[in-house]
Amino acid sequence: MAGMTVAPRRWLSRLAAAAGLLITVVALLIAPATPASAHAVLESSSPAAAAVVSSGPSEVVLTFSEAVRKVPGKIRVIAPDGSRADRGEPSFAGTAVTIPVDPGGARGTYLVSFRVISADSHPVSGAFTYSVGAPSTPPVDDGADSRANPVVDTAVKVARFLGYLGLVLLVGPALVLAALWPRRLSRRGPARVAWASLGLVAVATLADLWLQVPYTAGGGLFEVTGGGFGSVFGSAFGAAHLVRLGLLAASVFLLRPLLARPVGRADAIILAVLGGAALLTWPLAGHPAASPAPAVSVVVDAVHLGSMAVWLGGLLMLAGFLLRQADERELGAILPIWSRWAALAVSALLLAGTVQALIEVATLKALFNTTYGRLLLAKIVLFALVIAVAAYSRQLVRRRIAAQRPAPVRRAVWVELAVTVVVLALSATLVQTTPARTAVAGPSAAEAGEFSTRLSSPLYSLEVELSPAERGNNTVHLYAYGKDNLPLPVVEWKATAALPSAGIEPIDVPLLPLTDNHAYGDISLPSAGDWQLKITARTTDIDQATVTATVPIR
Repeated sequence: MAGMTVAPRRWLSRLAAAAGLLITVVALLIAPATPASAHAVLESSSPAAAAVVSSGPSEVVLTFSEAVRKVPGKIRVIAPDGSRADRGEPSFAGTAVTIPVDPGGARGTYLVSFRVISADSHPVSGAFTYSVGAPSTPPVDDGADSRANPVVDTAVKVARFLGYLGLVLLVGPALVLAALWPRRLSRRGPARVAWASLGLVAVATLADLWLQVPYTAGGGLFEVTGGGFGSVFGSAFGAAHLVRLGLLAASVFLLRPLLARPVGRADAIILAVLGGAALLTWPLAGHPAASPAPAVSVVVDAVHLGSMAVWLGGLLMLAGFLLRQADERELGAILPIWSRWAALAVSALLLAGTVQALIEVATLKALFNTTYGRLLLAKIVLFALVIAVAAYSRQLVRRRIAAQRPAPVRRAVWVELAVTVVVLALSATLVQTTPARTAVAGPSAAEAGEFSTRLSSPLYSLEVELSPAERGNNTVHLYAYGKDNLPLPVVEWKATAALPSAGIEPIDVPLLPLTDNHAYGDISLPSAGDWQLKITARTTDIDQATVTATVPIR
């Protein structure tokens, strides 16, 4: 009777897992076919920025560098008297956005403000003006707040960090309980960690979906609408997160028996397949899916993420449970197997990193002469240290010292964990650093602009050049220097331009780092006047300063 009871339970678990997979399939079916791309940039418009046309156009056309999606209510055309000149919803066709406007509007200057979403799920905003007949005082658009909410920005980063943390803490217990856990030991501790981690991943995924609405629309933490959710769910970002939730639901019914007792090979394989599919949802919802080679980037990123979860999660289980609870005989059997697994995980990390390095570094010169290359070299050195520690652990295992005196192995494991934290920090920095091949290919210096100034802060001095300092498209070059007047590496650049006298709110200036102390950007300034250019440069993980320049635009 007992065997007959177990079989239906196993059948029901697999049926429930199939239901979760059905949710995944539905999410995949509703996912849009999105072309590979990165941050979109407004390339041109009709009428052109700062243009003066003889008669009012019937439509305004925005052409971006790549396909974009709509943020509801965030594309507006304001007439000279401050009223809305756009009529109806804008239409999106690949890289072109067409805004119908009233052709019989008043003479004067019109303000076009926009906020759209690029293929990598990041918002892109801006504004420009055109005039009918003759220029006038630019209108103010009080309803188009495109400024990023700092609370939302912080919450997005926290949610994504918690998702990664939950993944690591889920993979570790599942892997160890499936293959390395001694039968005599209670599974309660690792099971609690696994269930809490599964919940953490689910909550972080739901938080990502919620936060994506105000993040893309530019509102506050609770400024969400049904239309905003519809836009998120209809995007590749939303589809990837829905797929992840479906896979988590399917995994619950297979994870429950695994956490309670040893399971058969078929269930373990199905659970591994579900886990591998879930790993792909992270790169599919981020930058890798929008790279020039998305297939390679997504696979490499998933391999990197999975290897990290196996290695770090397994180390945590080893340090937190097995080395404290297992006896000599059990450790003698467990540690050699884990040693081989750790070696495979580190090898996979190195392979994924090598592929990325070949793509992003390209030349030996770039490896030594750029910030990206030097960070990569530091990561390689740390990996060599980890491999040395792992080799020491394996030597202890071979000598049977680990089973008799686990303290040396425990210390080695904690060293591995500490070095891994530093490696992950370097990896996070590499993600935000200009690829070496781009830095080397960039121009070594900028031509002097028509506006030039040098600004000072407690952390750095900043040379600002803007050309041609006229209405319309302008080029910005930023150079950071330390107190010794030597080039100062900058980790992250941010800049905005605003014209308070005309009611124009801060417009984000997209910046591209060309070298570690030099950034470049293009921005369209729609009106003449004294623009406030605010620049924030972050030089370390915690040190940053903001400077402001007043730029007269003719």
